[in-house]
Amino acid sequence: MAKFTFPMPDIGEGITEAEIVAWNVKVGDRIEEDAEFVDMMTDKATVPMESPVTGKVLEIAGEVGDMVAIGSPLIVIEVEGEVPDDVAEEAAAAEDAAPAPKDSEVETRIEVENPDASDQEDAAATQNTDRAEPVEALPSSSGESAEVKDSPSTSSGQTEKVLATPAVRKRAKDLGVDLAQLKPQADGRVRHADLDSFIAYSGGFSGAAPARGDEEIKVIGLRKRIAENMAAAKRNIPHFTYVEETDVTALEEARAQLNATRGDRPKLTMLPLLITAICKTLPDFPMINARYDDEARVVTRHGAVHLGMATMTDGGLMVPVIRNAQGMNLWQLAREITRLAEAARDGSAKSDELSGSTLTVTSLGPLGGVATTPVINRPEVAIIGPNRIVERPMFVSDGKGGETIAKRKLMNISISCDHRVVDGYDAAAFVQELKKKIEAPATILAG
Repeated sequence: MAKFTFPMPDIGEGITEAEIVAWNVKVGDRIEEDAEFVDMMTDKATVPMESPVTGKVLEIAGEVGDMVAIGSPLIVIEVEGEVPDDVAEEAAAAEDAAPAPKDSEVETRIEVENPDASDQEDAAATQNTDRAEPVEALPSSSGESAEVKDSPSTSSGQTEKVLATPAVRKRAKDLGVDLAQLKPQADGRVRHADLDSFIAYSGGFSGAAPARGDEEIKVIGLRKRIAENMAAAKRNIPHFTYVEETDVTALEEARAQLNATRGDRPKLTMLPLLITAICKTLPDFPMINARYDDEARVVTRHGAVHLGMATMTDGGLMVPVIRNAQGMNLWQLAREITRLAEAARDGSAKSDELSGSTLTVTSLGPLGGVATTPVINRPEVAIIGPNRIVERPMFVSDGKGGETIAKRKLMNISISCDHRVVDGYDAAAFVQELKKKIEAPATILAG
């Protein structure tokens, strides 16, 4: 028997540590070679770690949410025979590549004893009790088994068990009825007839919905990154937001015409058209397509438009990047938007697809509301938020020098800017020019 210590490898990107977001094994499990045993998150992506050996898990490096420094032990595995030389050499190289810790930093370490071979099982179990296991999801109140009884508090401070079948329990829950309010039968069990009597007596009104139990959720992984990034953006950037109404009636008509003749090309949403309009407007407003280095106090105005696309995933908000959006036509943009959104949602997006944006667009589609005040994706200096399209009567030209009332499709556009870099006048002028292009689709579709 031999013990193999797998150190946290240097996965590039200049990182010095990574966060544990999910363990796939626990102490005592058998792990196979090439099996993914933990997911680690850097500032840019989640990276699964694979075991280079087969064996039994003796130690793991802490709980979900803990940070592990590059080169620090991540997992200890007991293997049969000797550890292959190439695997041992790679592990040693990973340990040597660890950056020197600062005095203020605390490294994540694993203390492993060396028990005799005959005592391996007991030693692993003993070590396991001295270490916190990875945090598991808290069970919800709806997940209790049929044997678990409702336990409302009584005046004596003790709990009174209410007996009921799962069907009665579910029906009472759906109706918002607290079973403790019902008078059970002689055997102490509440039946459907008791529930019917209660509803009839109360006139069909079952009162407010029962209170749900409290639930604590540890902020880890992507949600932790979002929290840190949003806090840093609001703390460091003096935001201001400008909102303007645009008439998208003609643009929506053009979109419908393009989709009617698209053939095997992807269906166009409003987003590719808006991105094209933004890219055609930016050359005259380079201060919008920029990044600000707080420490160096340098603003870089970018020629290419690497457009961040705020995307909602099951884990939270991610921002995949459309590279060189200014060089794509509508159909290319539509394909890239779909590809990147799917990659972000299924976790296959690469780190370089989630970084390097120069300007971000965030859209909630039909949930967009009347106006939004989006938070800037630091270190960018602006973020654009199209809002929901609504139909309203408007005064429009009748072509004879007068006006008439017509139903029009209207959409507000919000832009938040970094006031250290972008002046209010510049933001307003940019949006007004963008508005002109949106309301005259020919200027967007022309080459």
